[in-house]
Amino acid sequence: MTPAQIDTFFATLQAVNPQPASELEYTSVFELLTAVLLSAQATDVGVNKATRRLFPVANTPQQILNLGIERLEDHIRTIGLYRSKARHLLQTCRILVDKHGGEVPRTRAELEALPGVGRKTANVVLNVAYGEPTMAVDTHIFRVSNRTGLAPGNTPLAVEMKLLERVPAKYMNHAHHWLILHGRYVCVARTPRCWQCAVAACCDYPDKTPNPAH
Repeated sequence: MTPAQIDTFFATLQAVNPQPASELEYTSVFELLTAVLLSAQATDVGVNKATRRLFPVANTPQQILNLGIERLEDHIRTIGLYRSKARHLLQTCRILVDKHGGEVPRTRAELEALPGVGRKTANVVLNVAYGEPTMAVDTHIFRVSNRTGLAPGNTPLAVEMKLLERVPAKYMNHAHHWLILHGRYVCVARTPRCWQCAVAACCDYPDKTPNPAH
């Protein structure tokens, strides 16, 4: 994709959805961190189902610590890998209370030092909670970036670096959500819905799928 095509690509996504938002449900930075930590290899729908049970009971680091491992597991057992996620969440809450006054830190290094928090989770928190121009590359963003020619790369980190280089600054705050939603609902894994795609004209994908209704 050329710079002009990239600009049109994001201008079009912006026109369709001016204020994109995460589909995870949260009301604080800590709830966002918790939801993203729980979302690895799980759907947003599944995470929301669990956090709707968890957050009314415990939605601060100290409250999660007070629950203890068994009660925390009970609240999130519908999520895949819930035992290891419960352990990581408790360890993270302990660090937040002991080192950060119960607050979620604002730097990448401090976020990535939290158990269960990798680069992708740190990028989500930095972007969504703190408005930083970061790019959290999940499976949807990785697929869309490679398939469209927006930011080809063999690894999530390579795609992230290419996106930071190629996405115009004016779109960076929302680019992460536009790309995720586009990958989740239009540029899907098996049969991309090219006939419904608002940005098909900007896309380098050679095998665009025709409308099956025709």
